[in-house]
Amino acid sequence: MSVLLRAVATAGAPELVLRPWRRHDLDALLAAYRDPVLRSWTRYPVTTRAEAVAFLRRSRQGWAADRRFSFAVLEPWPDGERLVANVVLKDVTAGRPYAEVGYWTAAPARGRGVAPRAVAAVTEWAFARFAASGLARLELLHQVDNPASCRVAAKSGYVLQEVLPARPPFPRDGHRHVRWRGRS
Repeated sequence: MSVLLRAVATAGAPELVLRPWRRHDLDALLAAYRDPVLRSWTRYPVTTRAEAVAFLRRSRQGWAADRRFSFAVLEPWPDGERLVANVVLKDVTAGRPYAEVGYWTAAPARGRGVAPRAVAAVTEWAFARFAASGLARLELLHQVDNPASCRVAAKSGYVLQEVLPARPPFPRDGHRHVRWRGRS
């Protein structure tokens, strides 16, 4: 798991580093999930040390299976790096033309352009890495009452494709945004 991605700096934000999650990220992961807004948007909140360990284990297993690729997104900080987001490429299967991208942003990083840059970096990586496997389309899904995710999708080059009806475990209708390989 030596993948290391970078999202370029902007006039108001530093370069981001995206890498697979590591064991020493446990405390930063728990701290990010203390945010009630983050917990409200995720299906599997991380609220205990055991849940954080399980999150990190699933992340390693996903990489090992070559099907799910979860990236810790970090920005430089005076004493090293600070966790600002997570981006995941899900359900990668050889021969299947699509997969899904998901993400969350830690509370201190919201509204600073972190998510669109990180999602775009993983998107470009995914299309390059899995082109020979037939990956042609990535989808970004979110509930309709999350306008911030609509903005992230648009800024990352994902176009609103359709409204999806609510179905368990999702209590509200959703949006499917799509980005095709070779189009931004």
